[in-house]
Amino acid sequence: MADLLARLADVVGAEHALAGDACSDDYARDESLTVAACTPAAVVRPASTDEVAGVLRVATELRTPVTARGSATGLSGAAIPLPDGIVLSFERMASILEIDTENHVAVVQPGVTLAQLDEATAAQGLVYPVYPGEYSASLGGNVGTNAGGMRAVKYGVTRHQVLGLEAVLPTGEVIRTGGKFVKATTGYDLTQLIVGSEGTLALATEAILRLYPRAAHTATVLAPFPALDPVTAAVPKIVASGIGPLILEYIDKTTMGAITGNVGLDLGVPEDIKETALAYLVVVMENAHADRLEEDVHRLAESLHELGAIDTYLLPPTAGARLIDAREKAFWVAKAAGADDIVDIVVPRASVSEFMTKVAEIAATHGAWVPGCGHAGDGNVHMSVYQSDPEERHKVMRGLFEAGMALGGAISGEHGIGRAKKKYFLELEDPVKVDLMRRIKTAFDPQGILNPGNLF
Repeated sequence: MADLLARLADVVGAEHALAGDACSDDYARDESLTVAACTPAAVVRPASTDEVAGVLRVATELRTPVTARGSATGLSGAAIPLPDGIVLSFERMASILEIDTENHVAVVQPGVTLAQLDEATAAQGLVYPVYPGEYSASLGGNVGTNAGGMRAVKYGVTRHQVLGLEAVLPTGEVIRTGGKFVKATTGYDLTQLIVGSEGTLALATEAILRLYPRAAHTATVLAPFPALDPVTAAVPKIVASGIGPLILEYIDKTTMGAITGNVGLDLGVPEDIKETALAYLVVVMENAHADRLEEDVHRLAESLHELGAIDTYLLPPTAGARLIDAREKAFWVAKAAGADDIVDIVVPRASVSEFMTKVAEIAATHGAWVPGCGHAGDGNVHMSVYQSDPEERHKVMRGLFEAGMALGGAISGEHGIGRAKKKYFLELEDPVKVDLMRRIKTAFDPQGILNPGNLF
């Protein structure tokens, strides 16, 4: 231990190589509900790519596990270290290196938060569109988990926005992938291989991100429905209509009551409609021109009525923003209510209704309660699982994952596998694919020091 700490201090400076009581509890955890916190042997806080490379060379030589950490807002346990390992925290690498207005890209270090980047891009009339629900999340963590969020229906997820990376391999070698361009056919796409790899292949120290013009006008439409089926049936038709929604979310009655009650938000929906509505569709649209946005809202309202909505409400701007903020905080509401686990299964959006029928059957079979909401536009279903018995909860979780995969979906739409869903991933995923992933892992990280215990 003394040798490890001394070697790390030589790389990053003694004040940035921490051990024992100097390691705060924050370094031991992320926001997973099911993966226990763990204090690492050491925490390092590098300030440059060279220092990251130096730390990884030491770790490889001493065969010491390394877990990268951004803001630790992840939900899958991927940022929780091992007791004999190192936490490599990117808190000192938090600079926006460039906002390139001609090429519409930003170059950022991994510790930059979404809130920081949004403030900087807003000043230039631009926006980075990926918002997975927590503005304190770091860009490095978003790259590691291929974060998504509510805006994915229009803009896609993190991998659609990352044009290039600077990354450090476990050997300490530094590579650059991609660049300030949107297409290339020059060998394997290493950028996209690293995105979503949960810190198991290489550590990104810079990211080149796509930016877009920031729309001047937005509108939020709330539509209560008598059941979930007409909501999910309406979604493909809204997407195909050409209005291009920025956000397209469904929220069940229970979750709507919980998230609005949590922030004291009254949306102005009459009590008789609240009693009738079992599900809500929330549609946010944006446009550079107010008159065109108004036309789109009118078209949307007409369509929603034809598609079975009980009514439609154009929310005042403040209420609309507060509703989206409340929806983004749904996890915290579920956590406070005592949820035992969460899922973020993704299925083809046309299959959401069929999947939710399976969810109800599985919950009833195992005495569980599984309310939720989701990114209806891209089929990403978020649910909280309330079942305190570990054996029954395992059956519920496995049943949910099996049902989603049977419909052509995947275990995780945006939270990642980490440690929390590893056993389900290894049990249910195609073993040929898993074996190929292991071989890729070995090619990048032959000593197995990067985030061991995640995925595999």
